[in-house]
Amino acid sequence: MSLLQAVLCGLIYYLGNSPFPFGDAGYYIVYRPIFAGFLVGLVLGDPVMGTVLGATINLMYIGQISAGGAIPSDMCLAGVLGTALGITGGLSTEAALAVAVPLGLLGTLLFYGRMTLDCIWLHLAEKKVEKGETGKIWIYDLLMPQLMLFCMAAIPCTLACYFGAQYIEGVIEFLGGTILNTLGIIGGMMPALGIALTLKFIYKGETKIFFFLGFLMVAFLGLNMIAIGLFALCITIIYTQVIENKEGTAL
Repeated sequence: MSLLQAVLCGLIYYLGNSPFPFGDAGYYIVYRPIFAGFLVGLVLGDPVMGTVLGATINLMYIGQISAGGAIPSDMCLAGVLGTALGITGGLSTEAALAVAVPLGLLGTLLFYGRMTLDCIWLHLAEKKVEKGETGKIWIYDLLMPQLMLFCMAAIPCTLACYFGAQYIEGVIEFLGGTILNTLGIIGGMMPALGIALTLKFIYKGETKIFFFLGFLMVAFLGLNMIAIGLFALCITIIYTQVIENKEGTAL
């Protein structure tokens, strides 16, 4: 991996965490491993493999939610570094996933550290308001937080991609076939874990029947995801109307 490619990968990670310049599109699109993986693959000249690796990593985080601003894992860092190391090191999708998940956990340290340090800019902005210098608030509301985010996100990710890509082959040789096979088995189980976490939230009460209905439509009717989505939309509308009529009759 060249230095320019590593810098671009670091920039992708920065854009996934920043509201600038794309607003919420950064978090809701670039932050997701499937899209970040595609961008990293594009930078490394293999967008198809990047998308495959990113999608595989994304399965692990399909049920992840950010409650109260807290994140259990940094899926964007897992997507960027997992895809970059997977492509440059020639790893299988399962092995890349097994490597990416611990990296995502390390990313939470950057996240919480940044959130803590951002309080500094808030207090400085309050002092400017007290002095009546409201024209300088943008410095502490936008400029300084973004500069700090760039330093804490883009630079470490760039270094990890550049130096990690150089030494990944040596690490693979050191680990040997047995450990890599073990990582592959563990990585193969992680998508199932991600799906299980999602089912934990939707497999409740009256919604259970819809899960089995969707499974039967795929298994026996051979419908694709678009058809399933359209059927689900129609069923949702009908179900909502029935429930509303039922509640109206009860009243």
